Amino acid sequence: MVQEIASLEQARPQTTAEPLVCILGEEDFISQIFHSAGLPVRTFASGADFLKNHHHSGSCCLVLDVSTPEVDGFEIQKELANRSEQLVFLTDHGDVPMCARAMKAGAVDFLSKPASPEILLEAVDRALARSYAILAASEARATARMKISRLTPREFAVMERVIAGLLNKQIAAELGSAEKTIKVHRGRMMRKTGVVSVADLVRLAVVAEILEFPESLQPSDPGPPRHAAGGTKVRQERPHARLAIRNEYLPD
Repeated sequence: MVQEIASLEQARPQTTAEPLVCILGEEDFISQIFHSAGLPVRTFASGADFLKNHHHSGSCCLVLDVSTPEVDGFEIQKELANRSEQLVFLTDHGDVPMCARAMKAGAVDFLSKPASPEILLEAVDRALARSYAILAASEARATARMKISRLTPREFAVMERVIAGLLNKQIAAELGSAEKTIKVHRGRMMRKTGVVSVADLVRLAVVAEILEFPESLQPSDPGPPRHAAGGTKVRQERPHARLAIRNEYLPD
């Protein structure tokens, strides 16, 4: 059993939670804009307060200035780099280098005060949509990995070889089993993962992010055709490109 995959089921995100706009500092006017648009709002006294006390399972946008108490905006952005929360900077002392730095690091927008309610709401809407997409992708990945975690080591080995494009008799030869036995394992593997075709199985592995794509999968120029004696063209075969499961997900 692939324990690394199974353990992820414990922390599956819930994308059904309502969106949330977080604001650093006492920004009553800005809060009112979001309240008027029907968006839940939560304010935090400082960046440190946000990093310590913010917990939300749904999509989230953080509106902040570059300069914030205790922890500046760029430090907060660095802390959130691998999380689903998205940032919209709203500042009255920004400049082009600051804007470029924030956007390069992944900010959704960098606005100057005073920003119109329409522009601010549009930026926050984009941030919430991006946050939701990240959560949805994370949940889909966790679901796919959960399905794969149901497989026995032998079923997992069969799955890897099916994804690689091997026929049942080839899988049987590699695993030292009878072809009839491989068919049984393959059927169980397909049922447990809930797929009905090899294409679906590949998609499941891609969503689970457990596939690695070797350079040999990249398009290449096969070169001019070779000719046998008498001028007959000889078909040139491309090197066999085989998808493989990432090493960290191979069963013990």
